[in-house]
Amino acid sequence: MQFNHNKKLSLQSKNDISSVIMDLRTPIYIVEEKKLRRNLSLIKDVAERTDSEFILAFKAFALWKTFPIFREYIRSTTASSLSEAKLAFHEFGSKAHTFSPAYTDEEIDEIVACSSHLTFNSLSQYERYHHRAAACSIGLRVNPEYSEVGTLLYNPCAPGTRFGVTADKLPQQLPSDIEGFHCHCHCESGADVFERTLRHIEEKFSPWFSQLKWINFGGGHLVTRKDYDVELLVRVMQGFHQRYPHLKVIFEPGSAFAWQTGPLVSHVVDIVEDKGIKTAILDVSFTCHMPDCLEMPYFPDVRGAEHVDVETGDCVYRLGGNSCLAGDFMRAWQFSKPLAIGQEVIFEDMIHYTTVKTNTFNGITHPAIGMLHEDGHLEILRKYGYEDYRDRMD
Repeated sequence: MQFNHNKKLSLQSKNDISSVIMDLRTPIYIVEEKKLRRNLSLIKDVAERTDSEFILAFKAFALWKTFPIFREYIRSTTASSLSEAKLAFHEFGSKAHTFSPAYTDEEIDEIVACSSHLTFNSLSQYERYHHRAAACSIGLRVNPEYSEVGTLLYNPCAPGTRFGVTADKLPQQLPSDIEGFHCHCHCESGADVFERTLRHIEEKFSPWFSQLKWINFGGGHLVTRKDYDVELLVRVMQGFHQRYPHLKVIFEPGSAFAWQTGPLVSHVVDIVEDKGIKTAILDVSFTCHMPDCLEMPYFPDVRGAEHVDVETGDCVYRLGGNSCLAGDFMRAWQFSKPLAIGQEVIFEDMIHYTTVKTNTFNGITHPAIGMLHEDGHLEILRKYGYEDYRDRMD
């Protein structure tokens, strides 16, 4: 791999990023510092205006080399495993707000040592481990049995869910060491969805609010999306604080922090055709490097192309991953001119969730990770090679 670590550019338009990567012949995720700081500034402002704490969920973004920037705007993070809790403690520099569907005997003590808040998913987990978690502020995840998340794979309140305790299973008097409730019902949702969901949360669980010190409304609040109604969120939270002034409110979004902060840059390595359908095979993979596209599914924006419903026509291509999985492709995009081998294909908004969910299936070259600094300097944060693939099986 050949990288020019000192490449600089003028940041005048969204296309400038192409000029800084045109000599990089390997795929790469690029975090744009200017856009990241924009999101962080907005989130800090929303936190202040809503009198709430916003913390970073590692499940969506865990590029720890960017944490010095994050610490200028937020104080805490949220973890869902021992490794994430250790990342919070050792790399972010503060103890985590931790939730896990189930803690284990082998990990609970180390998780507690790295956590300021620890939330149990069930009353049985609470009974088993709460004495060992006494150093933390203990919470219980609750299920309001209401969510507007349409994709079942991402709906934590769907019938039969393994997440949270319903109101009918709670004792009238909570154990004295339970200080908070955690409730997660959203996925890339707006303030209007939260307003409706909050009614259900209060209807189900407000009888216990007087016994609590804090409530965590979870993630999925996409406050940095352009059409997000921040003013509505402010009004909703003003009303909530008036009703329950003693409760500290916590939000733990992940996507909102890294929303629209940078692309995944790939290259065309071959073009094949069958039954009139042209597929541009890339040096990245949907199943390896953009798994949510297949899981959700959703169609990512491709710079300089339009997503279309047809699969044949002038300059219309499927985009195919470079793995052996037959379904490692998405259909279809129309470009302004025919694609050529070696040409860049840039997938927009590929920083949140992608960088934490990638895998090395088939041993396909993992994209590098870079940061485009505000002064135009592209810093390579991480390069991957054979040893990274090999050592997963060591």
